[in-house]
Amino acid sequence: MVTDFVWEAENAAATCSTTDESTPLLSASGQAMPEKITISQQTLVSNNGQLGKAKKLPQYMAGIAATLGALACGMVLGWSSPAGENGVNLISAYNIPISPAEFSWIGSLTTLGAGAICIPIGMLADLIGRKTAMLIMVVPFTVGWLLIIFSNSVLMFYFGRFITGVSGGAFCVAAPLYTAEISESEIRGALGSYFQLMLTIGILISYVLGDVVDMWTLSIISAVMPLIFFGAFFFMPETPVYYLKKGNEAAARKSLIRLRGDQYNVEAELQQHREALEETRRSGASFAVLIKSPAAKKGFIIAYGLMLFQQMSGVNSIIFYSSDIFTKAGSSMKPSTASIIVGAVQVISVFLGTLVIDKLGRRILLMASIVVMFLMTLLLGIYFYCIKFTTAFDDIKWFALIPLCVFLILFSFGFGPIPWMMMPEIFAPEVKGVAGSSACLFNWLMAFIVTKFYSDMTAAVDSYGTFWIFSLFCAIGILFVYFLVPETKGKSLDQIQKELNR
Repeated sequence: MVTDFVWEAENAAATCSTTDESTPLLSASGQAMPEKITISQQTLVSNNGQLGKAKKLPQYMAGIAATLGALACGMVLGWSSPAGENGVNLISAYNIPISPAEFSWIGSLTTLGAGAICIPIGMLADLIGRKTAMLIMVVPFTVGWLLIIFSNSVLMFYFGRFITGVSGGAFCVAAPLYTAEISESEIRGALGSYFQLMLTIGILISYVLGDVVDMWTLSIISAVMPLIFFGAFFFMPETPVYYLKKGNEAAARKSLIRLRGDQYNVEAELQQHREALEETRRSGASFAVLIKSPAAKKGFIIAYGLMLFQQMSGVNSIIFYSSDIFTKAGSSMKPSTASIIVGAVQVISVFLGTLVIDKLGRRILLMASIVVMFLMTLLLGIYFYCIKFTTAFDDIKWFALIPLCVFLILFSFGFGPIPWMMMPEIFAPEVKGVAGSSACLFNWLMAFIVTKFYSDMTAAVDSYGTFWIFSLFCAIGILFVYFLVPETKGKSLDQIQKELNR
């Protein structure tokens, strides 16, 4: 997930790379040259090339180190699936009685913790730095896992899951922010895609380990990952953008040299960041005034609608309780094996999705995604209905694996990444701060509602009724995308704002 701070950095970079401005050239020593001419970033990069091109390896190393936090977060999200139906494997490992209602809280409190940190972590990252904020999050991460490892009551599980959710949610904000601010524009997309990829890899690791070790051992291994992140990320530089925000140009220059190499002239890039930050400061205005514009109102409707249908499609129920779903399906395939297949499909589809998202339009991918998600949840409802009342699927009870995998593939191409991708495109820079934090919070609250009441829904209306409810939301989502979501691909921010203001 990305937030307002990521969007601010990306928008600043896009502004610098797509507009020609009157920019003072700086010498290698940092002194302004007397002549002032109109020059594009392409020319600046060309001039930089005379000294040497920027190295890519330090940027990739820093980006991968940062997204190890996303891998740790993925292991938190995937932890509840190996626990089995109503936490039977968790009960066996810890010898603690856990009711179905209590297990639903254990599964869902993570999302509540992640929602609680959305706004504070942005403030903390601005106050003490992106790197320091992420390193500090290792402390609650470790405390949360220790509570889970040494749990002797359901209450300790509650606290442990909530605290690990806080830390995981913090990485969903801070890691994309860090990668957006350290990378060159030409590889920013690739580095940004690592976050979602590492998140799904973390979920898959939990599924795989859950099949070969008990829940207590899985918790211990999961607790080690934040420490591995700390060891790898400790030696990475702070972002130059953060240092410039704090007025520390010497530190910003040193950071950029570490990320680009000492044969690269960093002064032109530093100047671009200065101008982008100055533009952001000049554009500041009160949210109470800006929210009254038609573009802002439509932007919030689109943003919150996309977040609502993303979560009410039931995707987190599938991720959190995939093993439980296959157990209820009575599949001849081992539930944990089916979950591993689902996790692997998700990793592959996220990877492939990063290759096509920028080449195809947002609307077409959203529409294709939500239509297929509607059909797959409808089909899953029919499948579970037939399992309970007919013999139609008795010989192919593994069939549930097909619609679940197809659902996750299309989700990863459309409704997974695109709502976050469109956020910086549909909001003006002045509104992005409030919009980003509130949309992130809303998303996690919806995730909490779906995961918390999934068990209650299956108890009340059975599995088939639950998936038909998800299908109904997807059907409404089709109408929402068709009538309300604009195409933003290839359009400038000004063009989009003009269209939304009509």
